[in-house]
Amino acid sequence: MKSDIKNKVNDDFQRIAAAIHYLVDRQEDQPELEDVAAVVGLSPHHFQRVFTRWAGLSPKKFLKHITLDAAKNRLDASLSVMDAAFDVGLSGASRLHDLFVTVDAVTPGEYKSQGNGMVFKYGFHPSLFGEVIVVVSERGLAGLSFTTEIGRTQALAEQNNGWDRATWKHDQKVTNSYAEQVFSGAPNPTVPLSVLMRGTPFQIKVWEALLRIPSGKVISYGDLANRLGQPTAARAVGTACGANRVGFLIPCHRVIRETGAITGYRWGADRKHAMLAWEAAKAEETA
Repeated sequence: MKSDIKNKVNDDFQRIAAAIHYLVDRQEDQPELEDVAAVVGLSPHHFQRVFTRWAGLSPKKFLKHITLDAAKNRLDASLSVMDAAFDVGLSGASRLHDLFVTVDAVTPGEYKSQGNGMVFKYGFHPSLFGEVIVVVSERGLAGLSFTTEIGRTQALAEQNNGWDRATWKHDQKVTNSYAEQVFSGAPNPTVPLSVLMRGTPFQIKVWEALLRIPSGKVISYGDLANRLGQPTAARAVGTACGANRVGFLIPCHRVIRETGAITGYRWGADRKHAMLAWEAAKAEETA
């Protein structure tokens, strides 16, 4: 029964992803409900119901959130909010990404030893945006990435990279609680979620800054570089975003180009569109 539910969640996202891809390609034409429903092989009525259940709003309203103009407007509207978010600092334990998150960087010794003596547990779980692999260590969440396009074996290999001398164990029970906390939408603020980061000092600085971007808001690569005090490092910021191993929670999907174009996401532009539009819709809902 549980397996059937997981398969249904993944199937729904595949249909939603196909619909989003179509909407992005045809946004200037403002396609009708019937056209999009035909692309995913559902009746208009059933597609409307599946899409609304997934996104919390109709396909027509969702289309509004993925247009270039909407992205540009969100960039402009996010500026003052971002000022306040970044004023509270870029390190330490605080309210981040709608969760209480504490950041723990690996030690130089752990980095050099490739995790010798460390234990990582992993599991595969459904999410609103497709199946994910969740990796945890005794110090918290160490990895989260999407498996849909590349498969479980490659997703695990990517998470394992750099931790080659660590012990890896498949443990769905342990990782399930982390998956639920990240994707439930109702995290427990009294139980901080620890995140173990493995990267260079600059990458970790970028990832901590990403955690300051509120849900429903976006920032440009250039503006994020400015806020880090390195105005010429926009390209390096983009590279650090691409190296992020903790997708969705560390929200590299909230960084877009100055033009408003939504591209350059390691787990696919359609997924990035889906995340941003879903978050914008939820933010509008609670405004």
